[in-house]
Amino acid sequence: MPERTEVDPSARLIEVNIDEASMGANALEVEHERRVAIFDLLEENAFELIAGPAGPYKLDIAMIEQKLVLAVRTNGAAEADATFILSLNPFRRVVKDYFLICESYFEAIKTAPPSRIEALDMARRALHDDGSQLLQERLEGKVRMDTATSRRLFTLLCALHWRG
Repeated sequence: MPERTEVDPSARLIEVNIDEASMGANALEVEHERRVAIFDLLEENAFELIAGPAGPYKLDIAMIEQKLVLAVRTNGAAEADATFILSLNPFRRVVKDYFLICESYFEAIKTAPPSRIEALDMARRALHDDGSQLLQERLEGKVRMDTATSRRLFTLLCALHWRG
């Protein structure tokens, strides 16, 4: 029987703040996705700085000069313990495709047959998986997180990237 490893309960996010100045005027669907992603993220996540203090963590997310800025701080810290600045260039294609599919999906749920909605939903999920995997790759060696956490963070990246 394999040895069971306990998950450190402090290796998690307890707060997520999005810089409102980085947000554009978003469609209702995008705002809803952002709120749900934050709620789900705080309910259940696995997030840990690899070369930094133990959590729990607070995460501040912003977009500055077309770069994603992730500032991570421990619960009591006023200043960030680690800041990661990621170019959005590697995300452009997947984000653009993701938004195109999302727009088609939201239109389809109004009138399209279930088979069309299902096909668009599968494509939407696949692109979302691609984006979350890319985010994990870009943070490799810096942050350890599970797939669900990465997916929700990718949703927040999209919310920041969306310009309506």
